[in-house]
Amino acid sequence: MEFSHKSVLLKETIEQLKVKPDGTYVDGTLGGAGHALEVVKQLGASGRFIGIDQDEAAITVSKERLSPYEDKVHIVRSNYKDMVMVLKNLGITGVDGIVLDLGVSSYQLDEVSRGFTYREDTSLDMRMDQRQDKTAKDIVNEYSQSDLFRIIRDYGEDKFASNIAKHIVAYRSKKPIETTGELVEIIKAAIPMKVRAVGGHPAKRTFQALRIELNHELEVLKESLDGMIDYLNPGGRICIITFHSLEDRIVKSIFKKAENPCTCPPNFPVCACGNLPKGKVITRKPILPSEEELIENKRSKSAKLRVFEKIGTV
Repeated sequence: MEFSHKSVLLKETIEQLKVKPDGTYVDGTLGGAGHALEVVKQLGASGRFIGIDQDEAAITVSKERLSPYEDKVHIVRSNYKDMVMVLKNLGITGVDGIVLDLGVSSYQLDEVSRGFTYREDTSLDMRMDQRQDKTAKDIVNEYSQSDLFRIIRDYGEDKFASNIAKHIVAYRSKKPIETTGELVEIIKAAIPMKVRAVGGHPAKRTFQALRIELNHELEVLKESLDGMIDYLNPGGRICIITFHSLEDRIVKSIFKKAENPCTCPPNFPVCACGNLPKGKVITRKPILPSEEELIENKRSKSAKLRVFEKIGTV
């Protein structure tokens, strides 16, 4: 299957990145190279672009799509949590822009064998990086009922999390849960029929929760964002597109703290903690997809773009 992914908020992200022809830019979630291609088109002879992705299919297709610009492009198969290490290994001491698109690619969703889909019956996989041993099947068969409840409630924000977890544990006591189809039927049985009739696919939230848990998506974001901000050159920008309220909350919180890290009590007349601002939040409210984009690409519905600029002038 061809790696297809329509980049969400593409125009808005490139505008916010403010690409300089001689700058150095990083995309930590390279995917199908949609954002990357628009960045490298604007780079001059001394500009550099580093693309990072943990998905082998993404690496293959992005190398092909960016081949006309290969003299200024370097692609690395890795997780964006290791971005700073990747950049250091390349001898890069600072960058002018970073892009993270935290959505699952259309390829990953539509390629049945990857096991992200709840619309086809296939093996329960959901690994972003197929070098990883653990799969979604291990989670549904090995996690305790309380842990299943926790991740479905927190990461899936599903009000039927408790009942879904109970049904999973009851089913697997008879036989292991092997496929997405089996799991979908278990979830359906745990949700009242009148609720299933409205509000989208009943398995959507649970599948999202399993994917986030398996790939440590929230931990990776929390643990790596400060390091990426620190690696920006003065005036450099980081643009992050989220598709989940928890991701968006993490980005908003870390950007806010980077802008105002002071820990002094509000009544202190002068800051005594010595924590200096790293930069400023450009997006007080997130940038959302246009009406036109929402019509063209339904998967952009929950997308939010937030932007932070490193302190100083170039």
